[in-house]
Amino acid sequence: MSKFWSPIVSELTPYVPGEQPKITNLIKLNTNENPFGPSPKALAAMQAEINDNLRLYPDPSGDKLKHAVATRYGLTPAQVFVGNGSDEVLAHAFHALLKHEQPLLVADITYSFYPTYCSLYQVPHTLIPLDANMGINIDDYDQPGGAIIIANPNAPTGTPLPLSQIETLLQRHPEQVVLVDEAYIDFGGESAVTLIDRYPNLLVVHTLSKSRSLAGLRIGYAMGHVDLIEGLERVKNSFNSYPLDRIALAGAVAAIEDEAWFQHTCQSVIANRETLVASMTALGFAVLPSAANFIFARHPEHDAATLAQALRERAILVRHFKKPRIDQYLRISIGTAEECAALVCALQELVPQAA
Repeated sequence: MSKFWSPIVSELTPYVPGEQPKITNLIKLNTNENPFGPSPKALAAMQAEINDNLRLYPDPSGDKLKHAVATRYGLTPAQVFVGNGSDEVLAHAFHALLKHEQPLLVADITYSFYPTYCSLYQVPHTLIPLDANMGINIDDYDQPGGAIIIANPNAPTGTPLPLSQIETLLQRHPEQVVLVDEAYIDFGGESAVTLIDRYPNLLVVHTLSKSRSLAGLRIGYAMGHVDLIEGLERVKNSFNSYPLDRIALAGAVAAIEDEAWFQHTCQSVIANRETLVASMTALGFAVLPSAANFIFARHPEHDAATLAQALRERAILVRHFKKPRIDQYLRISIGTAEECAALVCALQELVPQAA
């Protein structure tokens, strides 16, 4: 601990991202990256933007991207906020919308950046345990709280909440902001975007890292009532007035507008997921229902950490969490058909009695 740190720094437990290995020729199924590349139109738009204009600042408001998102989802640009990755968008939401005297209600097993932001921004929070089936029960949120945040589908479990459940949650908590983090919604869930015009307390957050295959670009956005968006803008403009560069903005707009490529990649991921689930179930794994580009699975007769290490020795990376309740699960990103087949072959060697 440095004597020069501000007092809060020593109290933080930083978020630990998935491993990004330096070695090559690995089958990398540990960080939920899309195995299919970005839209060719997005790549062309970014290449075209590499010119003398890079000496100029980008549009601080990202108006073209806001317009593209608004058009895609039937909103107005004033209902859209853009940021440098959904993590930055979430950070601004914690600062602007989720910090109140009463605690933020958040699942005990979910995206682990949420408690990190609670610590950083000193947001009081209450952990709501997932139910026995590792799902979110909205009845458990009927308790005092200043705001609610839910990942749908949840991470790392992949389990989705039906849109009707999200709407019930909004109806029960009209005085609290309900933030729905839909990082993985495009792989089989029902987006809450359709509820925005009816519920002024709803904020929906998306990322281009997953279904748009642009994790390396860092772009996210939020959609909600204009009052919520204004709160985010006030925080953003007090922190970083130019969050998205010219290249990122050009690529993001093209990616949002390329609906055909988006649908193709999403359906390919879904098909590979269903094939992998069937194969792993045949090997004796218990796999939670997933509407994400990953699955959460355990084997009743094999330790998860041991399996993860054995897969690593075979040049296959999956994610293992050394945390209560989920330490016997592996989170496995959906890869190409060839990558998933290689994983299954390795698992057949590791759990032969179930093969």
